[in-house]
Amino acid sequence: MTQYLDFEKPLAEIEGKAEELRALARQNAEMDIDDEAKALDAKAAKILQDLYKDLTPWRKCQVARHAERPHCQDYIKVLFQEYTPLAGDRNFADDHAVMGGLARFEDRPVMVIGHEKGTDTKSRIERNFGMARPEGYRKAVRLMEMAHKFGLPVITLVDTPGAYPGKGAEERGQSEAIARATETCLQIGVPLVSVITGEGGSGGAVAFATANRVAMLEHSVYSVISPEGCASILWKDAEKMREAAEALRLTAQDLKKLGVIDRIIQEPLGGAHRAKPQTIEAVGKAISAMLDELKGKDAKALVADRRRKFLDIGSKGLAA
Repeated sequence: MTQYLDFEKPLAEIEGKAEELRALARQNAEMDIDDEAKALDAKAAKILQDLYKDLTPWRKCQVARHAERPHCQDYIKVLFQEYTPLAGDRNFADDHAVMGGLARFEDRPVMVIGHEKGTDTKSRIERNFGMARPEGYRKAVRLMEMAHKFGLPVITLVDTPGAYPGKGAEERGQSEAIARATETCLQIGVPLVSVITGEGGSGGAVAFATANRVAMLEHSVYSVISPEGCASILWKDAEKMREAAEALRLTAQDLKKLGVIDRIIQEPLGGAHRAKPQTIEAVGKAISAMLDELKGKDAKALVADRRRKFLDIGSKGLAA
């Protein structure tokens, strides 16, 4: 059953009525509800189109956080073959908020790494809602260094509210682990491409997305802080998150203008959660295109390309 967001209440009402009619028809074969159901479907389609025609930044945040969006394990299951998970940071523990391993993408060997939020209460707790601890970033460093050693392209899938801010994480060097992961992204001499599939939160996202090419799904977000956190700091009122979302310029459209990302991946009408197979296919095509752009570049050129990309961020589109 579809989970509706706050701003989708008019849609929920119409689609709910259509489903009630169909349920009655299933109970009574003599009922003819085709015309009424089709009329409600048409009305729902129009409402959906109107709602998603021009989403505000805050509504994009809500869509990016939708629990039914495709997650890292969904992308890996469909897009990658012979996936072999690798666990642990060889130092403290294995962080289940970060998954990664060796795989094949379009029959070429790669290293894939991503945040995983989980799909139900049990798995979300196990995955810590996609918020990595230091050992998660150290695992990512280990996998990136392995990819560099064997000449494997690295593909990262980013979907995190941010790095876990708990006491234990701070005691084990959270900021150092994030910085080390970001540094490793800049240093490895293999193609590195990243896709923001949902939330790209703060340094927790940058540690995976300091890549040669960065793509974002149309309704994903990428920001130094959440709108609620920003509103709490600036206005001492988390309820001002709508104003904060506007000011942060966290949408894919704004970030493309600023040069923070390289491409926007279109989502199905109503968001990625309404048509997962189409979304996953579109992400696969974007990853393929980004890897093709980097084909033939040697290690030195790849590192230089990556560094230049991040030095140039913000140099265009500031007046937009």
